[in-house]
Amino acid sequence: MLLRMLTDNITNVTQDIGYHLLLLSRAVTARRYFSKRLPDIMHQIEICAFGGFPVAMLVAIFTGMVLALQTGLTLADYGQEASIGSLVAVSMCREMGPVMTGYIMAGLIGSTVAAELGTMKVSEELDALEVMSIDPVQFLVMPRVLAMALVCPLLTIYTNVVGIVGGGVIGNVVLDVSYTLYFRNAMEMLVLKDIYTGLFKALIFGVTIGVVGCAQGLRAENGAAGVGQATMKSVVISFVAILIFDFILTYLFYGV
Repeated sequence: MLLRMLTDNITNVTQDIGYHLLLLSRAVTARRYFSKRLPDIMHQIEICAFGGFPVAMLVAIFTGMVLALQTGLTLADYGQEASIGSLVAVSMCREMGPVMTGYIMAGLIGSTVAAELGTMKVSEELDALEVMSIDPVQFLVMPRVLAMALVCPLLTIYTNVVGIVGGGVIGNVVLDVSYTLYFRNAMEMLVLKDIYTGLFKALIFGVTIGVVGCAQGLRAENGAAGVGQATMKSVVISFVAILIFDFILTYLFYGV
């Protein structure tokens, strides 16, 4: 019985991964309709950007403050509190910025996409599109995935900047580190690799969130309960995928 349950779970996970990869490949293939779907893409970019902007600002500034406070208090015991600028900047650009942005977008936008497409699925609107010979992937999935792929790196840049500034405020107010010294240390330690690594992570996270949200919405069934379940699964799968991809990419860029 246990072996059968394990086999069934592995089979279901494999099928889910295959479905998501197939949906991603179809969305990439649909890029040739970019000009035709440009208004929809711009609308989705607007939703993603303005939907995540306020929350990203709050999360980023307090993340930077916490990083500066925790590391600064420890470094102050050794007289090295002036180094918090470099630690906050590298931490935000390498890890905290893209990961926190991914979590924000998964919770706000990924769940919205899953709920929206799930509602269309259970109300048979997707069937109506297919009857009219309109490909749901071209019409619905591609604009959302592309918008997420574009917005996540841009929002990550904003998150990094706000987080570093928040750390600078704590460094100056609590630890008496001047802004000049803080930002000089931050810029001296931060290298180009830290920046483009974080932005590449954000790109992967954005594509992942978009594909997962669309996939769960397209597979929703059993009415309102199915839509709620699809929304929940979208957030959970996105969170887990972000952690897995973050580890893999960190290892590839810094561990090898």
